[in-house]
Amino acid sequence: MNHERPVRIDTLASLREHLQWAIELEHATLPPYLTALYSLDPERNPAAVEVVSGVFVEEMLHLALTANLLNAVGGTPRLDTPEMLPPHPRKLPHGDLELSLVPFGPEALEMFLRLEQPAPPGAPPEDDDYETIGQFYAAIEQGLHYLCDTLGEKEVFSGDPARQVSGAHFRHTAGSLFAVEDLESALGALKEIVEQGEGNARGEVWDGDQNVLHPERYEVAHYYRFQELKLGRRYQRGDTPKTGPTGEKVGVDPDGVLPMTPNPRPAAQGSAVRAAQDLFDTTYSTLLNLLEQAFNGDPKRLTDATRTMFTLRAQAQALMALPGDAGPTFAYVPREARS
Repeated sequence: MNHERPVRIDTLASLREHLQWAIELEHATLPPYLTALYSLDPERNPAAVEVVSGVFVEEMLHLALTANLLNAVGGTPRLDTPEMLPPHPRKLPHGDLELSLVPFGPEALEMFLRLEQPAPPGAPPEDDDYETIGQFYAAIEQGLHYLCDTLGEKEVFSGDPARQVSGAHFRHTAGSLFAVEDLESALGALKEIVEQGEGNARGEVWDGDQNVLHPERYEVAHYYRFQELKLGRRYQRGDTPKTGPTGEKVGVDPDGVLPMTPNPRPAAQGSAVRAAQDLFDTTYSTLLNLLEQAFNGDPKRLTDATRTMFTLRAQAQALMALPGDAGPTFAYVPREARS
C-alpha cells in the first residue's frame, strides 16, 4: 500500500460517492455477461456456460459486497435508477472501457479480458478515469486507510449493522459474502472483489478459493478463466501468467451460439419481438428494485432476486428464439410502468 501518493478520497462524502460508483461499476458488468450467457447453448458449450455463469454469480457477490461497504460507512445504495441502464454501447462508469451487448464469441471474450485485466505491478490508485478496476479499488482502499487514520474507525464505520447482507442470504461460489463493520472487514471485501477478478496480489492465476464445481482444482480468477476459453486450454498447478494454460483442452463450439444483432435496439411497437423485449426489460428493472430493497434493510429480498434471475433467463431465451437475431436491450422501465 503506497501512502506516498496523494489521497484523492479524503472525505466521508467522497468515500460514499465512490462506493456508489463501485456499485454502478459492478452492476455495469452484468448485462454484457448475461447477454453472452443467454446466447450459449448449454448442451453444446458447457465449458463456456460454466465460466460465464460462474463469473456472473461472482459479480453479483461483488455487487453485494460494494453495497455492504457503502452501508457500513453510512451511505445508501441506489440501484433502481435510469442511470444504471444507459443505452449500449456504454462506458464503464467513470472508466474508459466500452461495454457492448454481444453474443458469446471472440468480441465478447476480448471485452471480458479487458474488463477483468489485472493492474500492472506498481500501478497507481486511480479514483476516476481508471485504467483497471483494481486501480479504482486501490484508490478506495487508500481513502479508507486515510479516513480511519484521520477521523478514527468508529467515525468512518457509522452505518447500521442491520443493513449488512451476509452469506446466509446468498447461494454463491467459493467466494464469500460477509458483513462489513470495520476497516479489517472492509479491506477483506476489497481483496475478495479484486482477487476474484484479476488473480491474487502475487501475480498468480488463482483467486485463492477452492473451485466449487471441481473441489480438486483451485479457482482460477476471472481474467484467466476467459484466457482458458480464448486459448482452448485449462490452467493447471504450476502454470503462471507467463506460461499460459498447459492443462487439458477446453473447447468452444461456435455453432452452439445463438445469432444476435450486437447492442440490440427496441423493435417496432406492436411486434412480437418488442413485446418480448419490453417484458424482459420490465423484469430486469424489477430485479434492480429487489436488489435495492435487499441492500436497504430487507436482505430477504435477495431470495426474490434469485428467483427473478430464472424468470429473466426464460424470457431472454424466448426472445432470442424469435426470428430476426433479436436480443435484450436492457432498457430501464420506470417504476410506474411496471405491471
